[in-house]
Amino acid sequence: MSTTLIDPIDTLLTMDVAGRELRHAAVLVRDNQIVAIGPSGTLGRADVTIDASRRLVMPGLVNTHHHLFQSLTRATPGAQDAALFGWLTTHYAIWRHITPAMITMSARLALAELALSGATTVADHLYMYPNGARIDDEIQAARELGMRFHPTRGAMSVGTSQGGLPPDEVVEDESAILRDTQRAIEAFHDPTPHSMCQIAVAPCAPFNVSENLMRESATLARSYGVRLHTHVAETLAEEQYTLERVGIKPVAYMASLGWMGPDVWWAHAVQLDADEIALMAETQTGVSHCPSSNMRLGSGIAPVRAYLDAGVPVGLSVDGSASNDSGHMLAEARQAMLLQRVGHGPGALSAREALWLATVGGAQVLGRQDIGHLAPGMSADLIAFDLDRHELAGAQADPVAGLVFCAPIGVDWSMINGRFVVRDGALIGWDLAQLVADHNQASRTLLART
Repeated sequence: MSTTLIDPIDTLLTMDVAGRELRHAAVLVRDNQIVAIGPSGTLGRADVTIDASRRLVMPGLVNTHHHLFQSLTRATPGAQDAALFGWLTTHYAIWRHITPAMITMSARLALAELALSGATTVADHLYMYPNGARIDDEIQAARELGMRFHPTRGAMSVGTSQGGLPPDEVVEDESAILRDTQRAIEAFHDPTPHSMCQIAVAPCAPFNVSENLMRESATLARSYGVRLHTHVAETLAEEQYTLERVGIKPVAYMASLGWMGPDVWWAHAVQLDADEIALMAETQTGVSHCPSSNMRLGSGIAPVRAYLDAGVPVGLSVDGSASNDSGHMLAEARQAMLLQRVGHGPGALSAREALWLATVGGAQVLGRQDIGHLAPGMSADLIAFDLDRHELAGAQADPVAGLVFCAPIGVDWSMINGRFVVRDGALIGWDLAQLVADHNQASRTLLART
């Protein structure tokens, strides 16, 4: 067994139930778990000691919804000023040419970007599998980088000929979808504490999958005890589509299909009324809040304050790399705080509540009890921010709030499952410049094929 002692720590933000913020603290890690937290100088010795005397240390950030492959198509001409449906139809014509190697390359780049911003756990929604691509291709990238990963086996089965949004050539046969989803669960899902990979079942959205696939997917997921994920109520256009297709609004539609409950989380959930929010709370259906994407596509302001007050589980996400178009978790926490204030006033969401969404809230949405806060027995997912960065100058009276109010910064170091992934602001074992160059070449190749 190996031990790592982080001592001294200037400010330790535990995000535990008591909300403890400790000064001059220490954390002892053994292998992949936290074993002790206490005042500086009280936890003995370890194999390795890390000086965090001018660092703010906190739990790793949890990104609850992403589309890693979309990093290949950021700022796409023709989609820059489009709403969701127009944005999607523009991109479908490009994404149909993605290869398995491009899935892996895009995941490497997007996960690296997230890690450098403080994300230690990432849930991804891969819903297109052209040219032989499989969910295995992005799982490979997460393993290479050492990220805690929640890949969700997405799917689209209703193309334009059946009244869906995507072109027929990018949808899959439903029986094949269910078979491959079962294969992915059996091959990769690890439900044990401190797991590094957990699979979820994730038909894409009401406008590109059938009622039958939604029901069968829920049955499959629950037979294996895995979680369910999809896009719901992102835009008013989606609401109108669902009303025209099935005669009810998206939330009622999801309820009719068995897609509400403590094992379900939805991306976006922007367009909900008070009764629908109450149903979300009653069923403990989770929400992945995507503030930058919702602003970028003009989708609206999700009622996060109302969700929190009602007791709805809410986590934070950056969403797809082509609808944000970045993967910076601390920037997303800042956007979440500011966007609620735009809609509901300066007291709508505090800096600490925004960080709660990015840690504890995310862990709850993903059904994890071993990440999201710092305490003995929790997974050793810790990140540190340099308090002497120029962006935090003048924020020393409250550096915790400064992380959200001031310009977003990258981590000084990041530990995932007891292993350092970032040190001195750089990815360990990776040439970031080469990673970017390879990714840009893959992007150019993809666009040339369109």
